[in-house]
Amino acid sequence: MLVDIFSSFDDHNSVFMSLYILIWMMTLTILSTFNMMFWAGPNRWNFVLNLPKSVMASLVMRSFGVKLGGFINIMCSLFLLLILFNLLGLVPYVFSPTSHFAMTLSLGCPFWLSLIISGSLHNPTSVIASLLPAGAPAGLNPILVLVETASICIRPITLSVRLAANITAGHIVLGLIGTYLSSGLFIYSVIALSLLIFIQIMYFIFEFGIALIQAYIFSLLITLYSDEHPSQ
Repeated sequence: MLVDIFSSFDDHNSVFMSLYILIWMMTLTILSTFNMMFWAGPNRWNFVLNLPKSVMASLVMRSFGVKLGGFINIMCSLFLLLILFNLLGLVPYVFSPTSHFAMTLSLGCPFWLSLIISGSLHNPTSVIASLLPAGAPAGLNPILVLVETASICIRPITLSVRLAANITAGHIVLGLIGTYLSSGLFIYSVIALSLLIFIQIMYFIFEFGIALIQAYIFSLLITLYSDEHPSQ
């Protein structure tokens, strides 16, 4: 039984008919059918799986990440994983991993750090030079370097907070609407219940779009960070 609305984000909270196993089942399904084009003919399921991959592939092809070996495959996998976790969070009694800051930080920090380490090993001079904007006054150089360093260091935090905050806020609003709807099922008038049901349905559709958009934004920002990788 949930103590309050925020207890739904406790991954150790045991509830009746818990469907945590659904996350593992869907993940294994996606992994087993990720490259089904090699042994299966064109079908609707294959088209649905290839659509996120084609979207992310076209995005990476326009960035410097296309020159990084295996980057396009990693980003396609990350995009599909975020879509899966965000959408499964809308299923009742299923815990949403992307609503936890620890989960989003564990996704954003390795990708950000790998680009930083790769660029530093590839061309450390270019990485250090990118900390200072061209044409800046000499007296402001130390301050500008500190500001640019701080802006780079907080990138994984902003990535993680953006995804977790949007998913968490949406689930809280859905829970509040559902609480008012269930508590007033035998109290409110038919018009009020109809209005609450309409709001619940429309906001659920809105959250469905938010789940897709946040997965795209998370992958997009990491792809944009790859443009700062030194080319030589």
